[in-house]
Amino acid sequence: MEKIGIMGGTFNPIHTAHLILAESAREQAGLSKVMFLPSKRTQEKAGAYILPDWERCVLVGLAIAGNPYFYLSKMEMERGGMTYTADTVSALKQENPETEYYFIIGGDSLLSFENWSRPEVILANVHLLATSRGGCEARRISEAAKRLRERYGADVILFDTPAMGISSTDIRARCKKGSSLRYLVPAAVEEYLMKHGCYRELLIGD
Repeated sequence: MEKIGIMGGTFNPIHTAHLILAESAREQAGLSKVMFLPSKRTQEKAGAYILPDWERCVLVGLAIAGNPYFYLSKMEMERGGMTYTADTVSALKQENPETEYYFIIGGDSLLSFENWSRPEVILANVHLLATSRGGCEARRISEAAKRLRERYGADVILFDTPAMGISSTDIRARCKKGSSLRYLVPAAVEEYLMKHGCYRELLIGD
């Protein structure tokens, strides 16, 4: 049975921490492949500046080009209206009932997972792969995983990933100022962002 990881996100822009998270999940969970699934503008980020859908797809494609286990899906981009994870995973499972899907999220997202739209639908269709962290944060994440297992019968798997202080917000601010992005994003992504002046008209804080 094929095991496919789902790495969803706005990817505005995609950066090295996204790639390391996906690769750590793939290796530790024994995934066949990892699907990168860029989302449209979400309700939470409706006021933020987000590159056009097509351009974020280009950047994801550039970022994952060197990894044969990674691939891009435009499924959410091509769906009309607002997109929700519950709808996406339901559609994937309906199309490929024999495939086991593993939704990859950070530990901070696990803590707020019950606030997502229809968490019970998501958990009925996928396994959750969530990053764990050291110290007191690890305890909170472990408790959240236990709560989801007990409340929804969820399969929640915690895995380790290196701690990295990289964020899309910081990268957008660096683009605005013309600062170096070396080692924060893949070289091809840095070249594209600089060549096309992405985020140069951004208001800091967006």
